[in-house]
Amino acid sequence: MPLWTCFQCGAQFPESGAPPRACLICADERQFVNWKGQSFLTREEMSERCEIAWRDDLGVVGLRVEPSFAIGQRALLLCEADGCVMWDCVPLATDEAVAHVRSLGGLKAIAVSHPHFYGAAADWSEAFGGAPVYLHGDDRAFVTRPHPAIVPWSGETLKVSEAIQLLRTGGHFPGASVLHWKAAAEGKGALFVGDIAMVAMDRRHVSFMYSYPNYLPLGAAAVRRIADVIAPLSFDRIYGAWWDRNIASGAKAGFDASVARYLKAIA
Repeated sequence: MPLWTCFQCGAQFPESGAPPRACLICADERQFVNWKGQSFLTREEMSERCEIAWRDDLGVVGLRVEPSFAIGQRALLLCEADGCVMWDCVPLATDEAVAHVRSLGGLKAIAVSHPHFYGAAADWSEAFGGAPVYLHGDDRAFVTRPHPAIVPWSGETLKVSEAIQLLRTGGHFPGASVLHWKAAAEGKGALFVGDIAMVAMDRRHVSFMYSYPNYLPLGAAAVRRIADVIAPLSFDRIYGAWWDRNIASGAKAGFDASVARYLKAIA
């Protein structure tokens, strides 16, 4: 039986003889059902229509489905001596892309910021011998394809390696998390935020939303919590969720200024 992928958001669903009746990610108020109606593709149909492109994105290897699919996000590979950590995920794992990741040292773990980026995390894990998939347990109700490799971590921080840790910020989702890699940016540190803090088009600031497509802003208390979690971290760079949506330098000061600007705007 085929595995199914939501055409609108890229969430993968378990094997079944027929597609799911609905996508719980799209039905949530943070997302939306496609204007043409809910539809799904089998994994085989996805492979026929799409491929995985990879390229450098500010010194980090990124992967994205081409042509652009679902919300168009890219995953990032944080390469360390004993393998790579995949930050966020894409809705497809092809043989060519898996071979490329193997050439970089393979995957030792997958970490995802929140449910909109779960994608085909189970397929990527299986391709690398059951690499653990770290999803915060507060969002477990949004897991569309349960899998033994999923580690529903709890609490406020999770150490993935000596240089990499996950931090629960909340905000966009209860378990929404960011990743801090202290060895990145020539040792100055980098923060990987997905769209927990959306890198603005000027690539000097970030902003915050509860729902981006439905234009629901995030409240002041949630933004202050995010700021409090990030305040102790040292970083010079921020990586967002799409190609080139990064702050190349001075990101710590830019983040702090963005929080102040946002809180003033919604006051």
